Amino acid sequence: MTVTAYQQAQREGQSAVRAAILDAAKRLLIAEGPGALTVRRISGEAGCSTKVIYTLFGGKDGLGEALWLEGFARFERWMLALPPHDDPFTRLHRGLMAYREYALSEPDYYRVMFQGALPGLRPGREAVQAAKRTFELLVRGVADCLDAGLLRGAEAGEIADVLWMAVHGAVGLEISGFFDRDVAERRYRLLCTSVLTPFLAYDEGRDTP
Repeated sequence: MTVTAYQQAQREGQSAVRAAILDAAKRLLIAEGPGALTVRRISGEAGCSTKVIYTLFGGKDGLGEALWLEGFARFERWMLALPPHDDPFTRLHRGLMAYREYALSEPDYYRVMFQGALPGLRPGREAVQAAKRTFELLVRGVADCLDAGLLRGAEAGEIADVLWMAVHGAVGLEISGFFDRDVAERRYRLLCTSVLTPFLAYDEGRDTP
């Protein structure tokens, strides 16, 4: 007897059920576009009843917001899993590299999060606040560099905004197919260095990562 993803998830608990349904929705989104994201289609793909989706997500709109939040939750876990390092600038640099790595690892969630893959999606206030936690990781990384005297010239939020604008543009172009992977990686590293250079507090005895 074949066990559906939903049945397997049932055995593992409600969080696994949510993940199985979200993965089913993501597969439909990739294969057929946002028009395929109906409660009936998703329930059929996941192997569960429509009632389960209404109970967990409140319907199609709630499911779309859940997809958006799941992308940010995965991104946050990805960033928090980075190995620790004593040097704030190295931590910041690793975080910028991890941003690209996450986007390449989860391009479909990235498109939901940042590229409007679900037209008309309007996440609620609490959802937006939850997503902003990931940006605060970048602000904190910049602030640590400012506190250590490694960066200067602007406030943490301003530098973080500039960094995010740059890396988001680069990643968006790459996952849209405008650059080959090896070329994109070299360009991305050059971009990060170029954006940070005006804010560096130079130390002749220090090499940048």
